[in-house]
Amino acid sequence: MVGDVRGAGVVVTGAGGGIGAALARRFAAEGARVVVNDLDGDRAKAVADEIGGIAVPGDASAIVPAARDALGGTVDVYCANAGLASGGTEAADEKVWALAWDVNVMAHVRAAHELLPEWLERGGGRFVSTVSAAGLLTMIGAAPYSVTKHGAYAFAEWLSLTYRHRGIKVHAICPQGVRTDMLTASGSAGDLVLAPTAIEPEDVADALFRGIDEDRFLILPHPEVAGYYQARAADPDRWLTNMNHLQQKWETTG
Repeated sequence: MVGDVRGAGVVVTGAGGGIGAALARRFAAEGARVVVNDLDGDRAKAVADEIGGIAVPGDASAIVPAARDALGGTVDVYCANAGLASGGTEAADEKVWALAWDVNVMAHVRAAHELLPEWLERGGGRFVSTVSAAGLLTMIGAAPYSVTKHGAYAFAEWLSLTYRHRGIKVHAICPQGVRTDMLTASGSAGDLVLAPTAIEPEDVADALFRGIDEDRFLILPHPEVAGYYQARAADPDRWLTNMNHLQQKWETTG
């Protein structure tokens, strides 16, 4: 893996803190040239200055051309990490749903649209999608987040099955709770479901690099998620009943 990354041009969106910053630090430590993207320009610059990277602030949906220029013309690895943790039910405003879809799904689609022509021409490129265990399972109290993270996972899966024979590597990272601002913002639902097994952002970066070494699509920083995913597939009704028990507990104590 070190040989693959040293000197590579890497873009990490949403890298002003949390998982994104941990990914940027890890890629830089392995010798990559890293573009640090975040909506907050000051946070992007702080991380970039720390790791010797290049800050390219702004909307992740439109970052590829500027990032490519900053890296001298070539992006080798793209980490679609920027995300939005939108809570609410089916009654959430349509603007909430639209923004969650735009950030959590369409930003990935737009990046792939920009990157793939060059990657396919040269026969290589790596697309890393920070999804969530909610994209494999679900999350109580957060319909827009759960639905759009399912979309992010589905798009990463589609990219992999469509282009893997042409040298395109795709990885979907699906952690549960990670000690970031997003976990804090998840409130009582996060306290119930995510906080008890929460890990550090650096653990997510470690899991990604292990997965790349092993050439795995699905990256599970919480190994127990594999069991939950298998149980969901084997007996959906039983799984939904168990999740409903969590929902009822949250309604009672939240």
